[in-house]
Amino acid sequence: MQRSIRMKDVARAAGVSVMTVSRAFRADSSVKSNTRARIMKAADDLGYVFDSTAASLRSQRTDFVAVIIPSLNNANFAETVGGLSDGLAESGLQVLLGYTGYDIAAEERLVEQMLRRRPEAIVVTGGRHSDRTIRLLRAAGIPVVETWDLPDDPIDHVVGFSNAATTQVMVDHLVGVGYRRIAFIGGDRDGDTRGADRRRGFLAAMASHGLPVDRLVGAGDPPISMQHGADAMARLLDGLPETEAVICVSDLSAFGALAECQRRGLDVPGDIAIAGFGAYEIAGVCHPTLTTIDPQSRRIGARAAEVILGVLDAPGAPRRIAIDPRLIPGGTTRNA
Repeated sequence: MQRSIRMKDVARAAGVSVMTVSRAFRADSSVKSNTRARIMKAADDLGYVFDSTAASLRSQRTDFVAVIIPSLNNANFAETVGGLSDGLAESGLQVLLGYTGYDIAAEERLVEQMLRRRPEAIVVTGGRHSDRTIRLLRAAGIPVVETWDLPDDPIDHVVGFSNAATTQVMVDHLVGVGYRRIAFIGGDRDGDTRGADRRRGFLAAMASHGLPVDRLVGAGDPPISMQHGADAMARLLDGLPETEAVICVSDLSAFGALAECQRRGLDVPGDIAIAGFGAYEIAGVCHPTLTTIDPQSRRIGARAAEVILGVLDAPGAPRRIAIDPRLIPGGTTRNA
């Protein structure tokens, strides 16, 4: 059996010490770029693969950040993970991803499993967790970043926005252009806490305008799909046909609602207006384009990376970074 290539072989080929090879593979800034390039070429020529597990045992560092999101097929969460990964890239930190399927109990299990692997930091989605998850995170001794929310009692650091307040902005916009009989589709299950918060924001905003709050249509279990949105819109049109506008919990459900209206020959926004949430790609390419909310998904991830790198370099007080979502008027609502 052929002898495996070792770090000392790479060091000999590159004309440097074994310690310099180790630092080069760990993206240590003390290694000059031309020296790192020479080391990497030597390693590539020899077929050497860096043993990060052994290195982490020696240094007590794992060089990964644990990230837990509710869904893998949600474009918003994918953008957040992309922004986080890009922000961490030059530091050498990698992302280890887990998803909960909108299940708080699953989140608890994932948090425990991730912490057993000693991440440098952990990023979770939302501000509502099981009591045990909160205890585990507070006792972890590593930076914890809650994203996509602004909890009143954060575990540690926060990068996010209020889903309730953002939905109130959408209601204010629709009322401002003349809509009164406004419905809400989605957010009727506890698993999607952000959807539930958007529903809560809708109710509060309608009440503040003195408008009825009885036009609520549950869309089903998260993640809410286009089909969920179409089915919910069908129930709304059959039961409350005089509805003037509908706010959907996401752009996917809004697109499904739009498709249902078009199947019935209804004019959007002439007969009924539709608004979504998320600024998904589909919001800008469907016809008419969707009025939606851009939650700044990638920016959430980028700012979370800044927090992690900052506190790993110089630990300090918890940081609370509020992201400012933007309302994007589209063709599915009257906007003036």
